Amino acid sequence: MIQHLDVDGVPTVLAATGGPMRAGLTFRVGTADETLARSGITHLLEHLALAPLGLADYHVNGATAQAFTTFHTQGSETDIAAFLTAVCGHLSDLPAARLDVEKEILRTEWSSRGAAAIDDIPLWRHGARDYGLTSYPEWGLGALTADDLREWAARWFTRENAVLWLAGDRVPAGLRLPLPAGTRQPVPIASSALPQTPAYFVNGSRAVVLDSVVRRRAAATVFAGVLERELYRSLRQEAGLSYTTTTGYEPRGDGYATLRALADALPEKQDAVLGGFVDVLAKMRVGRIEQADLDATIAKREDFLGIAEVDAARLPSYALNVLTGEPNLTVDEHRAELKAVNLADLHEVAGEMTASALLMVPGGLTADWAGFVAAPTHSTEILQGTTYSSKEGNAALRIGVDGVTLLRTDNPLTVRYDDCSAMLVWPDGARQLVGLDAIALYIEPTLFNLHPAAIPAIDAKVPRDRQIAMPARAPEAIPQPRAVVRQPTERANSTWWELPAMVLSGMGVLLVGAFSVLLTLAMLLTETEPGEEQLWGAVVVLWLLTVILTLPIVKLRRRRRGR
Repeated sequence: MIQHLDVDGVPTVLAATGGPMRAGLTFRVGTADETLARSGITHLLEHLALAPLGLADYHVNGATAQAFTTFHTQGSETDIAAFLTAVCGHLSDLPAARLDVEKEILRTEWSSRGAAAIDDIPLWRHGARDYGLTSYPEWGLGALTADDLREWAARWFTRENAVLWLAGDRVPAGLRLPLPAGTRQPVPIASSALPQTPAYFVNGSRAVVLDSVVRRRAAATVFAGVLERELYRSLRQEAGLSYTTTTGYEPRGDGYATLRALADALPEKQDAVLGGFVDVLAKMRVGRIEQADLDATIAKREDFLGIAEVDAARLPSYALNVLTGEPNLTVDEHRAELKAVNLADLHEVAGEMTASALLMVPGGLTADWAGFVAAPTHSTEILQGTTYSSKEGNAALRIGVDGVTLLRTDNPLTVRYDDCSAMLVWPDGARQLVGLDAIALYIEPTLFNLHPAAIPAIDAKVPRDRQIAMPARAPEAIPQPRAVVRQPTERANSTWWELPAMVLSGMGVLLVGAFSVLLTLAMLLTETEPGEEQLWGAVVVLWLLTVILTLPIVKLRRRRRGR
C-alpha cells in the first residue's frame, strides 16, 4: 500500500521495499515554464543545489524535465536524510559563489551531449515556447544573476509545489525539508506551431519518428504497446528494414499524453522504411489490429502489476500525479482498467494519434503522398517597412514598425516584435530573431546595404528582457558577401548616343562595303589592268573605310557587354 504523509508541509508518499531505501523530491517546474531568453534557469538551480555536496559515497542525482525537476537518491536512512535536507537548504540559500562555474559546466554538458532523433520534434510542434524549448540551447544562462535564481526558487521550489516519495519502511529520522511557503503551480498550457495536422517535417536523422497527442487513459498505454509489436513484426522481422522499432507514452499532467513511435533505417533503405512505417499506421487507423497483440500487451502490463514491490516501483509516477492533480489508481483498479480495453478502444486511439500526428522523415523524402501536410518552414505574412537590398543580390531585408521580414524568392521569413521569443545579439551587429512560431531570421550587416540606424531601430523595438548577448565572433566567422557576377543583359550607366551611333555606323559599313564589293567584282570581270592605279586606289580606300566604320561598332558592343 502507498501511504500519504506530510514532512514539514511537503506532501509525502511512502511504500515499503525489500531493497535499499530510495527517495525523490519532485517539484512542479521544468523547462516548459521558462522563456527562451531565460532558458536554463531551472537546470542551473538544480546544479547549484547539488554542487556543494561534492562526491557522495552513495547515489545522488538531479534531473530537469519539461514540467518537473527531481532530486533523487539511494542509500541508508542517514544518507537520504542528509541529502534531501541539504538540497532544500541550498535551494533556500543558494551557493552563489558557484554560479559562474556551474554555468560553464552546463554549457559543456550541452555541447557534449549526443544528438537524438527526437530532439527537434518539440520545436516543430510547439514553437519557441513552453514544451518546445527543449529543442534549443540554454541561451539564457549568460545573463542570469544570483537574484534571478533566488526569485525563481522562491516562486517554484516551495513546499506546496513539491512532493516527496520514499521507498522504505518509514520516514528517515532527522529528515528536514526547509522550503519556503508558496502555491501549487499548474502544468503549462501546451502551445502549437502547426496550422494543421497530420503534418510532417524533414530532418537529417536516419530515423522515421511519429509524435502525437492523445487522451491519457489505459487504452492509450495499451495501444503504444500494440503499435510497438506491429512495427517490430513488419519492419524488422518480415521486411528486415529496421533494427530499432520502439514506442513511448508519456503523460503531460493535463489529461493528455505524448505518444511516439520510432523506426531507424540505413541511408539506402530510408524510403522503404518510411513506406512501411506509414503502412503500419494506416493499418492501425482502419482498425486492423490483432487480438493477439492486445492480449500480449495487457499480459505484459499485468506482469508488472503482479511484482512484489509494485507500489514502490510506481512511486515516481504516483508522485507526479499528486503534483498535477491527476487521479492515482490502486493496483486492482489498474488491472480492471486494463481488462476493459478492447479492439474498438484501440481503434479510437489510432484515430486520435493520426489526427494529431507530426511525422519526422529523413532528408530528401516527403510524406504528402500519405496525407501529411508539410509543416511551415516560412511565413505567410510580409510586413511593410524600409527595404534594404542584399549585397549578393539574392534577398532583401524589410524593417518596419511591427517587425522584420527577410524576402527570399518564395520563402519569406517574418518575425513580429511582439511575437519575438528571443533575439541573439552579437557585438559586430549581427542579430538573430526567433519568433514564437520557431521562425528564425538572421541579420548579417555585412551581407546587406543597411542604413547605420537600421540595427539600433530593431534593438529599440525588441524588449530588453528578450535580448540575449552573445560572445564576440572571430573575424573569419563573420560572413562576407560573395562576388556578384553581372549578367550581360544589364545596361547600367549607358549613354543616349551609343545606340544611334551603332546604327549609323552599321548603315555606313553596309553601304561602303557593298559598293566596295561591287567595284572590285566589276574590275575583275572587265579584266582591268593592275596598272590602272586610280581605280585600284579607289578600291583600297573603300575597303579601308569599311574597316574604319566597323571599329566603333566593335568598341560599343564591348562597352555595353562589359557592364
